[in-house]
Amino acid sequence: MSIENLSAVEIGRQIAAGKVSSVEVVKHFLNRIETFDNSVGAYVHVDGDRAIDRATSVDRDIKAGKVRAPLAGVPVAIKDVLCTSGVPTTCGSRMLENFVPPYTATCVSKLENASLVVLGKTNMDEFAMGGSTETSCHGLTRNPWDPERTAGGSSGGAAACLAAGMAPLSIGTDTGGSVRQPAAMCGVLGLKPTYGRVSRYGLVAFASSLDQVGALGHSVEDLAAVMEILAGHDPKDTTSLKTDVPAYRGLLEQDLKGVKVGLLRDQIDHSSLDPEIAAAVDRTRQQLEALGATISEVELPYTKYAVPTYYLVAPSEASGNLSRYDGVHYGYRADTSHSSDQTAPLDAMISASRSEGFGPEVKRRIMLGTFALSSGYYDAYYKKALKVRRLIAGDYQRAFEEADVLLGPMTPSPAFRLGEKVNDPVKMYLEDAFSVGANLAGLPGLSVPAGLTESGLPIGVQLQAPVLQEQRLLNVARSLEQAEFFKPALAPKYC
Repeated sequence: MSIENLSAVEIGRQIAAGKVSSVEVVKHFLNRIETFDNSVGAYVHVDGDRAIDRATSVDRDIKAGKVRAPLAGVPVAIKDVLCTSGVPTTCGSRMLENFVPPYTATCVSKLENASLVVLGKTNMDEFAMGGSTETSCHGLTRNPWDPERTAGGSSGGAAACLAAGMAPLSIGTDTGGSVRQPAAMCGVLGLKPTYGRVSRYGLVAFASSLDQVGALGHSVEDLAAVMEILAGHDPKDTTSLKTDVPAYRGLLEQDLKGVKVGLLRDQIDHSSLDPEIAAAVDRTRQQLEALGATISEVELPYTKYAVPTYYLVAPSEASGNLSRYDGVHYGYRADTSHSSDQTAPLDAMISASRSEGFGPEVKRRIMLGTFALSSGYYDAYYKKALKVRRLIAGDYQRAFEEADVLLGPMTPSPAFRLGEKVNDPVKMYLEDAFSVGANLAGLPGLSVPAGLTESGLPIGVQLQAPVLQEQRLLNVARSLEQAEFFKPALAPKYC
């Protein structure tokens, strides 16, 4: 079997056994990137020389018996919103097109300390604001299953590189579904951990109370292995939780007898849900029942307000986080030397820099957030949104009194056509109907492949669990995987 068809853990096993070297694996994926990425657009920066040097060092350590980690020598792709020392981090924005961080994000450092090899940085919607990876200053990312369709967003590059076999593992971020949604649209697994489970240090902030680092992979064991690396307290991140990290892989073999699954009937009956996705959720329900799980219907009444709540909270936080990009200390600076406005040259430069450096979607969300926070409107919009956020969290709390995990759709539709929604913000925002609730409540969520549409597009379903219960999600998904409900698969063109 070709290397690109193996899971990340299996590649690690073969490297550890000496059947293949890390250098050979890295060169294999670099060759695939060179061959295929011109038509996909998954990567914005590939540092082949650095990756090969790193792989050479790992091979040497493995041979000397210094390294025994399960993913040692395995390549990984990193979303371009995570800082990497000496390597560009642009967030898909002209504002940061020349930014090279002087430090590395904690999650990336942890991967490197576990002897993984970073291949490069993947494309994303600008500052993670989007659901189709069409707002990047680097150009769009195409879905490997159908190049005329979106790979999802904002971590579209992270999902597309897996579906095209250009990496065995990738790291993304999820503020409102940005790991899970592209995973569903590209036919891979995507895990958003509990808020605070993984350090956000070195993650360029979009919405600080919502952002969370997550992982995408082809197998449940891959996600379990990478979570053992990424999870844990980080004193550099004040939101990082001081909790023990489970041995995720060692706990994967539990069966589903006695597991209570709550079927989200209100989401399945949602008017915007594609019938083929509703059918996929029902197939998943049947499979879980056959594996011994107990199924009951539950509701999340306030989640019908999740999208408007999210699009007040997230833009408000973005308004503050992005105020630092003014062209003064770093970032894009407009040339205003020939401006006719000489009354306030600093103000003119800042205004021009932000106008030229940010794209339309980012400016739209900054203005929305600034308005929601403004005097006279704060109570009516932002404060009210925070109250509804608590009601949404309460819905989940009550649901988990009846169920161990929740099952529902991941996206309203399969991957839509490029250009179809990018100029209609409301339609694009409604794509988040089933994903933003987990972010607002700080819960873990997992997108699981659930077959293909009649036209051959991937479908994903979503599992959600209580705070810090990622293991439940992994166990349920593992049972589905072992029952061959889904198998790791590349898009046909890239097999």
